Amino acid sequence: MCGIVGYVGTRDALPILVEGLKRLEYRGYDSAGVALVRDGKVRVTKSAGRISVLEQLLDYDAPPSPTGIGHTRWATHGAPTDANAHPHVDACGRIALVHNGIIENYHALRVYLKNQGVEFRSDTDTEVLTQLVGRFYKGSLEVAVKQALREVRGTYGIAVVCADEPNVIVAARKGSPLLVGIGQDEFIVASDAAAILSHTTQVIYLEDDEVVRVSPDGIRTTTIEDIPVTKEIQEIEWTLDQIELGGHEHFMIKEIFEQPDALRTCLRGRIDGENGTVHLGGIADVARELTRAKRLILTACGTAWHAALVGEYLFEELARIPTETEYASEFRYRNPIIDDGTVVIAISQSGETADTYAALEEAKHRGALALGVVNVVGSSIARSTDAGVYLHVGPEIGVASTKAFSGQVAVLAMLACYLGRRRHMSQFNASQFLDALGAIPDQIAHVLEQNDACRAVAEANIEKDNWLYLGRGYQYPVALEGALKLKEISYIHAEGLPAAEMKHGPIALITDQMPAVFIATQGIQYEKIIGNIEEVRSRGGRVIAVATEGDQRIEELAESTIFIPDTLEPLQPLLSVVPLQLIAYHAAVLRGCNVDKPRNLAKSVTVE
Repeated sequence: MCGIVGYVGTRDALPILVEGLKRLEYRGYDSAGVALVRDGKVRVTKSAGRISVLEQLLDYDAPPSPTGIGHTRWATHGAPTDANAHPHVDACGRIALVHNGIIENYHALRVYLKNQGVEFRSDTDTEVLTQLVGRFYKGSLEVAVKQALREVRGTYGIAVVCADEPNVIVAARKGSPLLVGIGQDEFIVASDAAAILSHTTQVIYLEDDEVVRVSPDGIRTTTIEDIPVTKEIQEIEWTLDQIELGGHEHFMIKEIFEQPDALRTCLRGRIDGENGTVHLGGIADVARELTRAKRLILTACGTAWHAALVGEYLFEELARIPTETEYASEFRYRNPIIDDGTVVIAISQSGETADTYAALEEAKHRGALALGVVNVVGSSIARSTDAGVYLHVGPEIGVASTKAFSGQVAVLAMLACYLGRRRHMSQFNASQFLDALGAIPDQIAHVLEQNDACRAVAEANIEKDNWLYLGRGYQYPVALEGALKLKEISYIHAEGLPAAEMKHGPIALITDQMPAVFIATQGIQYEKIIGNIEEVRSRGGRVIAVATEGDQRIEELAESTIFIPDTLEPLQPLLSVVPLQLIAYHAAVLRGCNVDKPRNLAKSVTVE
């Protein structure tokens, strides 16, 4: 959600900024802009719409500018217009600022500044901060930024330039990610590592309430209260190839097909089926406390919440630990009961999800042991937890999460087995489970061979505006995830339900114009879900089934059937979700939707 990139060095900043912004397009945005410091002036170009629109306005023939900042905005305060696009400038036009996050007390500050004679040109909270920096500026941009930030409440990742300090960028963060890439005689400030990978893999990550001054002479990091901070240089583990399409039409289909290899990497070195053991180095220091846990709370948003719901079932079945799954956005504003022995596990692909991060901080404040299950190394949640496990599934660029969901479920499965083995699970049962988990990547590859069949299902139902997804037990979260995938990228209304709940209201919606997708794999509730299928058929509904290979009975009941290999029931979600991902993808393509950049959505939701 939103993207920041800034450059200070010996090269022309403009092409570097534009390249960086393009790398950040996947995060979601509706306007873009750049500010260049040249010839004693700050020159701003910005527009609503895609970066391609901005490029038409840029002057690539102008003299080079060694310093600049750029931004892609996802609208919060104010419509996506040229005036509301970033960067914003102060009243004198000497300072430009870009901002991710929300300034909560912007209205009071805006009134104050208006009373001081400041005229505003936009409807944004960001311009308020920009004008505030301008009011405090007395020759030091770093000092002015710190003074302004002491006056604001909310979240921010900012980068600021000033015409009077032509080779300086000042950046700061609170609740919104920011890093500085360290190159040869140059530095790149960014909100996401993707923006800098083609230039350097050496970075420092800013923590909350830290401010960094970047210039050709080096970087200086302090707190808002001017206390010096020593930062450790870290290495980005992703490569440039991993964030490029590599011949695929969209990132989403690329990432769906990457799942076998992604899960092999996720599992590699962590499971030992022969001995029935799981090795997770990231939780070694808290293993004793975790094993003694009396209660688990899994907190997440969106797709990660669906993975957490699968995790709830896994922890209760394999480890016999009472487990709750909480929406992070609700958890943080309730008065949750965190007693002795409670462990909170925060799940997020990006590790920057604002609500999940805040829920984690609330849990820590109340004394819980805090674990993280994230994909991005060095992310805010990863750095804030007591311990955790990385997914290691590689970068996920498509807004609609696919391989991260699989990685999250796989990690939760390993954690559940790890705890189960340390509490009550026999070596035989653990070995059986881990052997089945180890076979999942090859089984997903087999499911992917049915890509054409999934496309045919989408094509046959593409004109239907309402879909129902139904599952029981472990397949209920898969039904939720399948419905989410369809609606977020194809804009078809879809609803996921426990199959038994259909009778309690939603069955009134069933007609021959409403496809009902049943995840009807072999398991303890198989006969029950067959009954649910019959209920839909008797009311003229169209049945699409995801079923276990060899199930001839299901073919007699469904108009379309996609088969998955047989596996242990707790691991079935890793296979049954794949056809639903493919159906959603093909539905979006057939409807002409922008698959990787669905409207109104962002990859990493860093505001409430």
